[in-house]
Amino acid sequence: MNDEEFIHKINKIPALHVDAQCDTKEYMESLAKPPGSLGELENIAERISAITGKRINHLDKRCVLVFSSDNGVVAEGIASGPQSITAVQTRNMLDGMTGVAVIAKHYHSDLIVTDVGIHDFVEHKDLINRKIRNGTYNIANQAAMSRDEAIKAIAVGMEIVEKAHKDGYQVMGIGEMGIGNTTTSSAVLAALLGLPNDEVDQVVGKGAGLTKEAYQKKISVIQKALCLNQPLREDPIDCLLKVGGFDLAAMTGAYLGAALYQIPVVIDGFISIVAALCAVRLNPLVKEYLFASHNSYEIGYQLARKELALNAPLHLDMRLGEGSGCPLMFEIMETACMIVREMATFEEAKINTDYLKDIRTSDAF
Repeated sequence: MNDEEFIHKINKIPALHVDAQCDTKEYMESLAKPPGSLGELENIAERISAITGKRINHLDKRCVLVFSSDNGVVAEGIASGPQSITAVQTRNMLDGMTGVAVIAKHYHSDLIVTDVGIHDFVEHKDLINRKIRNGTYNIANQAAMSRDEAIKAIAVGMEIVEKAHKDGYQVMGIGEMGIGNTTTSSAVLAALLGLPNDEVDQVVGKGAGLTKEAYQKKISVIQKALCLNQPLREDPIDCLLKVGGFDLAAMTGAYLGAALYQIPVVIDGFISIVAALCAVRLNPLVKEYLFASHNSYEIGYQLARKELALNAPLHLDMRLGEGSGCPLMFEIMETACMIVREMATFEEAKINTDYLKDIRTSDAF
């Protein structure tokens, strides 16, 4: 897929079903409760209707899409663990042993794991092999990948979503596994926001855990990568190929695919939200399909979230990554759908609504 074919494809992302959203909003106001008393759950139900075009929705079939890849920048000593962890944890994930695997199992969510660039060979019957190459180049020395490789990785993300859509998944979340990817995500976010070099520290966190010295080195490596590669703020693909990773690019493609196939899609943490921002920059309509999950502990997350103007309902101080926040959010989203499906209206509950007239016209709601 070349640039022209790629742009043509993502320009097919449809607009929302505004009529269905309005219908659900009106119906929610008829339910036996004070106006607006279910807060964010009401907003979630309305947004899901806007995506599906239906008032009645089910989110029983769920999956977390995880993209695994290694990053050449680990050679700079910016990660708290060795590169081999990417391969080991990818295998452990598929064996149900990692954080996201345990949480997903509890909430009846499937894990779909794709290798887009793990340095080591990982053999597992459930691993999808779409390896672009054995990890990216070191962004402190050169661009992470070519433009062709970036578009190929984005296409992988879209392909995985297309397959999930055909398999009947009604909601999906986006996660990752890759040592060093908080560094690449920080670099991409700094590029997208156009931060000057002396403000890069605003988007750089300690990832899985770094000493003070290692954290300062991480900032300097990102500054060096940005100065060397000069990513173009107005071109998200250029940002991904110059200072990003195969995982980030594939995740960007997954968000684009979810919007293309009109599937609600959940953001996990920092790395996940940077990919979401890339997707929205490529087509602003993608934003309408995004649901933030937890308010990540990572410092750059807040800037990306504000840029997307999304609310993150869960405040759990999580920073694991992997897609671990997504199954939690799936359950909240399904709860919102269940309220529409099963809660009684005022008429069904035999409640006289005359008392609501003053409430609905007041400034209280």
